[in-house]
Amino acid sequence: MEINLEQKFREHYGTNPHAAYFTPGRVNLIGEHIDYNGGLVMPCAITLGTWLAISPNADGQYRMKSLNFEEQITIASNRKQDKIGSHWANYPIGIINEFLQDNKQIPGLDFLFYGNIPIGSGLSSSASIEIATAFALNDFLNLGYDKLDLVKMAKRVENDFIGLNSGIMDQFAVAFGEKEKAIVLDCETLKYKMVEVNLGNYVLAIINTNKPRELAESKYNERVAECQTALKLLNEEITLHNLCELTADKFALHSHLISDQRILNRATHVVKENDRVHLAAKALNHGDLEEFGRLMYASHQSLKTLYKVSGKELDAVVDFCSIYDHVIGARMTGAGFGGCAIALLEKGFEEDFAKNLTDYYVDNIGYAAAIYISEIGNGPIKL
Repeated sequence: MEINLEQKFREHYGTNPHAAYFTPGRVNLIGEHIDYNGGLVMPCAITLGTWLAISPNADGQYRMKSLNFEEQITIASNRKQDKIGSHWANYPIGIINEFLQDNKQIPGLDFLFYGNIPIGSGLSSSASIEIATAFALNDFLNLGYDKLDLVKMAKRVENDFIGLNSGIMDQFAVAFGEKEKAIVLDCETLKYKMVEVNLGNYVLAIINTNKPRELAESKYNERVAECQTALKLLNEEITLHNLCELTADKFALHSHLISDQRILNRATHVVKENDRVHLAAKALNHGDLEEFGRLMYASHQSLKTLYKVSGKELDAVVDFCSIYDHVIGARMTGAGFGGCAIALLEKGFEEDFAKNLTDYYVDNIGYAAAIYISEIGNGPIKL
């Protein structure tokens, strides 16, 4: 860990923490913008994440401090709280509200957070904080919830408290991640299977465009609404609960119902991206990284041209990767509108890749990107 959390806790609160936890962030390897359409996604946990140390206090208050932000917040315990603007503490506050609504008592506690996930990068820093808080409280106070309970709780916080119409993928990936495995998750049924990700002579490069995006203020909710419009139009002729019930062939039979090209493009991406997840799982099961990389590029092209959630920064990264000999696949990951891309990079070329990508990106965008090399890691743990 980059920081001595116990020492910082002592400096800030004057006592040692009683417990400490780590919860990862996540990347989605493929299957983008289909979690809220009932589709298949393929996320994995990464080794960047959120650390949380906690200790009880006698003040009957929740005191929350993050080493990543200046502001500290202090609120009364065991009272449901309202959202505080765009404050980072809304995520743990929302989780505490969920426990209180379920008639759990949460005594006065001191919280110290630290994260090394770039904020607003698309690596699920918010889901990491939510699950970190839920996992820690559940363990520390022996509240008796299972991991899926905590995932659903964190999703409610994101949807109802934060106000973002996101699916369940981020929280699920953060909670259920396993080392060197990806999760193939059906976002409609929550059935899932683990797929071995044997990267062999490759590593996962994460490229932060350094263009942050505020999802709740972006066009994310607009895309959700556009997909709902497509579903309503298709239901004039067939019965569907979500767009991802359609195969590409069946969609072609009924796509005439959508006369608006923009809505048609959105639905086309959703249906074909869902098919790509099936193909990607098959490729990984056969150890075919070249095919997996091809599917990554195809996913990005669809997100760029049909779903319109990329942007010049993400496109510059993927364009460079497509001409760099030691990358076999790249795509934007997360909601887009900035944030991060991922690439399958040949081992031994990390420094060369970083230097050449930085030069290319600065020439095309005007400022530098940040490059991280990550492993596929585990879900939340007690330290």
